[in-house]
Amino acid sequence: MSTTVTQDMSFLHLISSASLLVQLVMLILVMISLLSWWFIFRKLFVIRNEIKKTDDFEDVFWRGADMNALYQRTTNSRYDSGSMERIFAAGFSEFNKHPAGSDLEAVMESTRRAMRATYQREMDYLESHLSFLATVGSVSPYIGLLGTVWGIMNSFRSLSSVTQATIAHVAPGIAEALIATAMGLFAAIPAVVAYNRYASGTDQLATRFESFMEELSNVLQRRAAG
Repeated sequence: MSTTVTQDMSFLHLISSASLLVQLVMLILVMISLLSWWFIFRKLFVIRNEIKKTDDFEDVFWRGADMNALYQRTTNSRYDSGSMERIFAAGFSEFNKHPAGSDLEAVMESTRRAMRATYQREMDYLESHLSFLATVGSVSPYIGLLGTVWGIMNSFRSLSSVTQATIAHVAPGIAEALIATAMGLFAAIPAVVAYNRYASGTDQLATRFESFMEELSNVLQRRAAG
């Protein structure tokens, strides 16, 4: 006479019957994943919006728009302006603070410092939370692995209380342990992909901003010399 042992191997049952440490690991990974997705979507809109505003401003600027009118428009809509517009406004404002006849080299150095300070603030904003995504991508698999190792250890420890070990005795514990690994990867993979994409996007914007600062410096220097 043989006895067939059936166990509930559903996803929810495995989680609810997991050990406290494994459940804690799963909870941490769920919270990390949700926060990661929030930053992923937020940065998606921020960077897309910044690229559009940069394209629009460069198009207007290099079509020969009057810089005084452009500065006035930027200051009037400061909260709706893009990073490049604010860099322009900072440099143009600093340039105009110096009276005619001032030492040109000192004027341009002061203008570049003003633009550089604004540039740094804008880049800090664009790069905010990217380090969190990088941390999630590197740490989440190890957090999941901790739950996996602990779950497998509990599975093998449970064998000490049985006289005949079968796969049915260890399957639930191993399954719950592997769920922790899967959750760690589920949190890590999107974070790594998003980080690489957004880091590339911010690097491209940084290059455009730096090029614009150099070009604007040349324009202002010619304007002062003329």
